[in-house]
Amino acid sequence: MKQRKLGALGPTVGALGLGCMGMTGRYGPADETESIATLHRAIDLGVTLLDTAQVYGPHTNEDLVGRTIRDRRDSVVIATKFGYEIRDGQVIAPSSHPDLIRESVDGSLQRLGIDTIDLLYQHRVDPRTPIEDVAGTVGELVAAGKVRLFGLSEASPRTIRRAHAIHPVTALQSEYSLWERVVEEEILGTCQELGITFVAYCPLGRGFLTGRNKPAAEYGEDDARHFDPRMQADTYDRNLQLLEHVKRIADAKGVTPGQVALAWLLHRGDDIIPIPGTKRVKYLEENAAAAEVSLDAADMAAFDDAIPPGVTAGPRYIPKLFANIDRT
Repeated sequence: MKQRKLGALGPTVGALGLGCMGMTGRYGPADETESIATLHRAIDLGVTLLDTAQVYGPHTNEDLVGRTIRDRRDSVVIATKFGYEIRDGQVIAPSSHPDLIRESVDGSLQRLGIDTIDLLYQHRVDPRTPIEDVAGTVGELVAAGKVRLFGLSEASPRTIRRAHAIHPVTALQSEYSLWERVVEEEILGTCQELGITFVAYCPLGRGFLTGRNKPAAEYGEDDARHFDPRMQADTYDRNLQLLEHVKRIADAKGVTPGQVALAWLLHRGDDIIPIPGTKRVKYLEENAAAAEVSLDAADMAAFDDAIPPGVTAGPRYIPKLFANIDRT
């Protein structure tokens, strides 16, 4: 697979990474054997940036990734996240108190079975803890050899700058896809200015852009898509009209809608790394092939004409989840 640099001082990784969250729930039941096979196939294909978090499960996702990569540690770059208080297997609340960061990192290292976390993200900005304290604590963990690189997730430009002034931020993770383009307003420019790699999660719109999705009501309540505002009865059909444009361009290229959607992101800049999530080998292979899809200026213009920023029906999160997004 083609390679991209992770920040100014980070390692080179595959142009596409792998979001691992769905391998332990969140998007319906998962088969562990298939998930493990998907992780191994990803490494074989050069998809080397593996994205997990302590809150996924909670804890079980890190455990799965750790068990799988134990004999292939040198072939992967492991990204995980802190930022939630978790007690007795229950997620209590967002928190980035320095003591909790240290505790979280020690737990992640143990579950992943590694000596050093390659990329450590703050999962969500904690308004109760100054970002300077967060960055300083991660800097101490870097000095101690427990962490290599520092990242932020869903942080505003102001927060990014404040953190970066204390300890270099290597990557900023946020949602970005053809149907979610808010980051183009200011966040992408901030990252480019500071030399920060942008890691795009949900680059396929939680599967909607693959053309294989269903209305929210057809998913069980154990599936995040059941509550997705963009897949409800009043938004789903309107958003299907956007998908028709994606399908049309994909058909012209002889590829799938999901592949052309990922190719669009890859063509937005060499400093963008999409991390589509999947728990199945066949979809992993389909996604990986998107790195070879070529788009020209006319193709990119066609996307902008058909799916301009802000056209998607419905917000990307329910209010409870939006409350944890830093935009100030």
